[in-house]
Amino acid sequence: MTSGFCARAAHGPHAFSALNGAVREGVVCSGRRGFLKAGLAGMAGLGLPALLHARARAADSGKSISSAKSVILLWMAGGPSQIDTWDPKPGRPLQNRGPFDPISTKLPGVLVCEHLPKQAAMLDRFTIIRSVDARASNHEPNSVFQTGNLAAEPRTNPEADKYPAIASVVAKYHGANHPAMPPYVAFMKSRSHLAFGGYLGKQYDPFLGNQAARLPVYDLVGGDTGGMSGADLFQMPFDVDAARISQRRDLLREFDRFRSDLDQSGSMQALGTYHQQAVEMVVGRRAQNAFDVSQEPESVRARYGSHLWCRQALLARRLVEAGVAFVTIDLSYHTASGTWDNHGDNIPPYGGITKGLKPLLPLFDHLITTLVSDLEERGLLDDVLVLALGEFGRTPNMGTQGSTDGRNHWPAVMSMCLAGGGLRHGQVIGATEQDGGNIKSRPVTPPDLAATIYRHMQVPLDATYLDNRGRPRYVVEANGALLPELI
Repeated sequence: MTSGFCARAAHGPHAFSALNGAVREGVVCSGRRGFLKAGLAGMAGLGLPALLHARARAADSGKSISSAKSVILLWMAGGPSQIDTWDPKPGRPLQNRGPFDPISTKLPGVLVCEHLPKQAAMLDRFTIIRSVDARASNHEPNSVFQTGNLAAEPRTNPEADKYPAIASVVAKYHGANHPAMPPYVAFMKSRSHLAFGGYLGKQYDPFLGNQAARLPVYDLVGGDTGGMSGADLFQMPFDVDAARISQRRDLLREFDRFRSDLDQSGSMQALGTYHQQAVEMVVGRRAQNAFDVSQEPESVRARYGSHLWCRQALLARRLVEAGVAFVTIDLSYHTASGTWDNHGDNIPPYGGITKGLKPLLPLFDHLITTLVSDLEERGLLDDVLVLALGEFGRTPNMGTQGSTDGRNHWPAVMSMCLAGGGLRHGQVIGATEQDGGNIKSRPVTPPDLAATIYRHMQVPLDATYLDNRGRPRYVVEANGALLPELI
């Protein structure tokens, strides 16, 4: 072929002709026509058959898989400024300290940015890490921290996209907490903002929650368009019902004949005897109900608010309650480098510290404190680990790139926060130098964070997976270690 266009007339009969791939039938979903029609091939992306098989093997061997632990990752795409969030530098010159004032917190002697008052008031429920080493990290794609692997940087390593997301490893080794739910769900603004299954296979890619929930539609700079997404993943065409889908035995048996070929392409694993349970995930109600925020009491919806990110946070809580093990929320309006990439007020599209970052902070403050409080009130916080971070920090001095008050990328150090997970909180880990530009004490690396997440999710730290050459690779990179301060 000389182009990417595939002319129908050029094809003769082939192994999949009997599947009638050009005929619309079964469940028809936006972005994935024939999602269920082709023998539920797409269901492998949910990881359900593999999970069910793994649970069966575990039961046969007398082992059990925990049904409670989960993670919610608030991904601040673009890299938030450490100095203008969790590591303020009062008393420094304006060019260094920035335009925001610090405020006191629930922890004596600990200051945060004035635009995080709600978090300041409940900082005893949080841990702030001010000494995160981001020197290997970059964005577009944002892979290093989401994989916990220093080699997962596509700008320097052509094999970087093969390293699996921490969430994908959790999906494989822990699985969902309920067999009718996907293990790894992501609300994605841009593919370049997430890590995927890599060597583990496409079946451990995230299930995209955007396709399954009705959510407000925002433009690239954060304006509410007034529209709502269709949430048509679970919608069925008028002439197809659940009974018809459940009766598609002939199609499934036909698909069994070809599944070895599909496995070789990495598109799915053999569904085996778990076909019917995979069907149940689509035609059953548990997953559909979890993604339906309208089932939440109005008082709870009002508490979170109507903003897109806040609705996604509420959905994240609903999803972990229903049995999802790992939820990532891409906190970005823009599909490029990310809304937290605040280079300068005169550098579009994200602005600098005053016009770009300032409007984000009260929103984030409300989102994370509402989520943590809600989890705590429901008795879920010890089981749900909440993390908020981006891919690097920002320069200690403002005015880079000719901007008025922006800060450029600064991988030398960044700050992050976490809550829940049954860990010890109410503390600050690590410190930066006087100007906030370099680590002074207690460096924390991406592999350290991966090890800490895996411990929470009961994934063995010495677990391995095979790369494309059949070589074992450890899920925790060499020198990655648990953070003992949290345990």
